[in-house]
Amino acid sequence: MVIYGVALLAGCLIAGIFIGELLGKLIGVQANVGGVGIAMLLLILMSDYLRRHGRLNPVSRQGVIFWSSIYIPVVVAMAAKQNVIAAVKGGPAALLAGTLAVVASFALVPLISRIGNATAVSLDEASNEDES
Repeated sequence: MVIYGVALLAGCLIAGIFIGELLGKLIGVQANVGGVGIAMLLLILMSDYLRRHGRLNPVSRQGVIFWSSIYIPVVVAMAAKQNVIAAVKGGPAALLAGTLAVVASFALVPLISRIGNATAVSLDEASNEDES
């Protein structure tokens, strides 16, 4: 049932937030440290484990896929908003570091695109040679 997918997602989220809070306390920060990321990793690991052991039927799997596809964009948007607010409050060094990371990422897009195209071209050439 789809509800099992929701229950799995909720359980992973609760566990991830708990672990994130615990990590925050261990390192002396009064914040959740990576709880949402931990929850996503737990969801991936748990759904894969249950699927491999035949405990996650196709309908439940669809529930996990549906909710995780909604969950990821919402959480990323929430985290991005918090990061921007923290960066603005953090001062110019945080803003400069964020800006440089974005510029470097944009600069690497053409390079990564060429690497992907070169691999696709070489695979096409290899398949054409096999047909000859």
